Amino acid sequence: MSVHPDIIEFYTDAYDESDRLHRSAAGRAERLRTLELLARHLPPAPARVLDIGGGPGVHAAELAARGYRVTLLDPVPRHVDQASRHGSFTALPGDARALPQDEDSCDAALLLGPLYHLTERSDRIRALREAHRVVRPGGVIMAAVISRHAPLLDLSARGRITTDERAQELAAELAETGVNDPRSGFTVAYFHTAAELREEWRDAGLGEASLYGIEGPLWPLLVSGLVEDRDDLVATAIRTARVTEQDPEMIASSAHIMAVGRI
Repeated sequence: MSVHPDIIEFYTDAYDESDRLHRSAAGRAERLRTLELLARHLPPAPARVLDIGGGPGVHAAELAARGYRVTLLDPVPRHVDQASRHGSFTALPGDARALPQDEDSCDAALLLGPLYHLTERSDRIRALREAHRVVRPGGVIMAAVISRHAPLLDLSARGRITTDERAQELAAELAETGVNDPRSGFTVAYFHTAAELREEWRDAGLGEASLYGIEGPLWPLLVSGLVEDRDDLVATAIRTARVTEQDPEMIASSAHIMAVGRI
C-alpha cells in the first residue's frame, strides 16, 4: 500500500503546507474554526489523540500545548520532519489505511486531511474503519473533507469564473465526479458532498455523523484576497460560521466540512 506519488511530490516540491493556516485570511479562519470544534468535541486533556495525516503539525502543536498526549502520523516525509520540529508531540510516518496503533489505544482520532487525498471510496472507508479500530469505546472520531462546491466558489471569489476557461472546465468536471485534476494547481484529491460524507461514515460502521461547516458562508469573501488585512471581517466570518455551522442548507458553502462521531 502506498500513497500516490503526486501527493508526495506536491507537498515536497511544489507547496509548503507548514504556514498555510496562518498566512491568509481563509487559512486563519479554517484553523481557528477547526480548533474551536476540536475544543468542543474532544475529551478533556490529557486524552490520547491520534492526528492521522496531521501534516506539519499545526493542530497537533496546539493540542499538545493544551495538555493532550498527541501522536501525529503522515505519509509525507517533509511533513513528518516539520512536525517533529515542534518537539511537543510524537511525529511518525504512517498511512491512514493501515495504522500501527493497537486496538482501543486512543481516546480520539483526527483525520483532517486523509479523506480528501484518498480518491477511491474503498480507501476512505478503510481509513475510517482503521480510526474506529484504534479509538476506545466512548472515544471520538473527527474527520474533515473538502466540499464539492469549494472550487466553484473559489473561482468565483477570485474573479476567474468568466476569464479562465480551463479552470472552468476542470471545476465542472470535478463537480460531476468529485475527483480533482492536478492541472487545477492542487494535487490528487477527492471533494465530498455532505450526503457522501454521511454515507461513507455509516458504511464504515460509525453510525450517524454530526456535520459542521468549518469556514461558513463568508468563506468566498476570505479567499478573494480582498480582506487579508481585515481581522474584523475574519472575526465576522467565524461568528457567521458558528451560527450556521449545522444548517443543512449552508454546510456546503464552507470550503471544509467536519464530521464528528462518538464510538
